[in-house]
Amino acid sequence: MNDMTDDDLNEDPSSRGRNGLGDDDLSGEGDWGDDEFDAGLLEEELRQAAAVLDPVPGELQQLAVDAYALHDLDARVAELTFDSLVDALPVRGVTDVPRMLTFRAGEVTVDVEVTARGLMGQVLPPQPARIEVLGGPRPGSPLTADDLGRFTGDVPLSGPFALRLRTGEDVVVTEWLRA
Repeated sequence: MNDMTDDDLNEDPSSRGRNGLGDDDLSGEGDWGDDEFDAGLLEEELRQAAAVLDPVPGELQQLAVDAYALHDLDARVAELTFDSLVDALPVRGVTDVPRMLTFRAGEVTVDVEVTARGLMGQVLPPQPARIEVLGGPRPGSPLTADDLGRFTGDVPLSGPFALRLRTGEDVVVTEWLRA
């Protein structure tokens, strides 16, 4: 029933290994040394297990690829300087208020009004520009700003979105926001 003998009970515990077993109980396995442990191999095995047990959805993977594609060395990030959801005072009794946004990157300012029907905006200083509405797994919707910098898009925004503007040789990307 009990494999322990009187000698085992009287044995000095400090003579046992870290796991409380004697050296002969380890079946020839010693402590893992730094040179025996391969972190790269463990990481690869964990990646493979995660890919099988909890795969990344294809749409999420595409969003990650698209977000990384925004990492354009020539692009300047336009900072959000005004958001009517945060900065404006609510008007009593008004429903379906458009969301007003202002982005700034150096000398370029982009004013955008987001409604349930789409968006419209203006690039300042006024200049022609190509604008892509980025969001979701679909490719960006192309828009064109006229000579006064005005643009409109009739596709309602849903979920996270950003704008990529190409003005002459400049590329400006806005911060990502939720519609």
